Amino acid sequence: MTTQTADTRKLYQQVAGAVSAAITAGRYPVGTRLPSERDLAEEFGVSRPTVREAMIALEIRGLVEARHGSGIYVMEGAEAGGPPLDLDIGAFELTEARRLFEGEACALAATVITDEELAELEVILGDMVGENSLATSIGEQADRRFHLTIARATRNTAIAMVVETLWDIRYRSPLCAAMLARAREVGVRPLIEDHREILDALSRRDPKAARDVMRAHLGRVIDGLLTATEMDALDRARTDAEARRQDIARRTAV
Repeated sequence: MTTQTADTRKLYQQVAGAVSAAITAGRYPVGTRLPSERDLAEEFGVSRPTVREAMIALEIRGLVEARHGSGIYVMEGAEAGGPPLDLDIGAFELTEARRLFEGEACALAATVITDEELAELEVILGDMVGENSLATSIGEQADRRFHLTIARATRNTAIAMVVETLWDIRYRSPLCAAMLARAREVGVRPLIEDHREILDALSRRDPKAARDVMRAHLGRVIDGLLTATEMDALDRARTDAEARRQDIARRTAV
């Protein structure tokens, strides 16, 4: 009698592994266009963001390439071997965690933040406006400083460490870094008006408003990532875009 071992890999890793195996088995020959994001999501029973993370992981490994306005194709000389599929955390997963932690951190900060910290956030917001014009990811440093300043304003070292760790993952995870770089390439930048609303709520010392605007901001970050990492031209129709957002609506409603 044998027992099956549960697959403990992340969902995107499972999907990437299955597609990689299918390429090796010849199901998808070189030059073949992979099934649409919708079809892969249905085949594996996962959300479209998960499929997207899997495709970007395979792209990083050199197995597939995204062709703008066309889809995902198997690359010449693609081999299933090579770098491991475990590329750590994707941008969707990371931003979901940030939405939960930073929403509560912002609410707590609103109750104890000082005038000096509010003034510092005002200066950082001005820096963010200037850095948004830069083409490279260095333009996100002001965004990082803004969010970490709020976390430190909670007067809770553990909260500040958690938020800082989540931000550090943006740079340590190859998958997350690749997704965020792709978003920046197509013009996604820190949302200045969102950060202004966060600062205004903190200035009013209103914890509920601070929580709400921070969570709304990071929800829009997820929306921006969904649009920026779109790989299938057929899925760019308005109705499909709405369907993708509904894939994560239940989770972001938490």
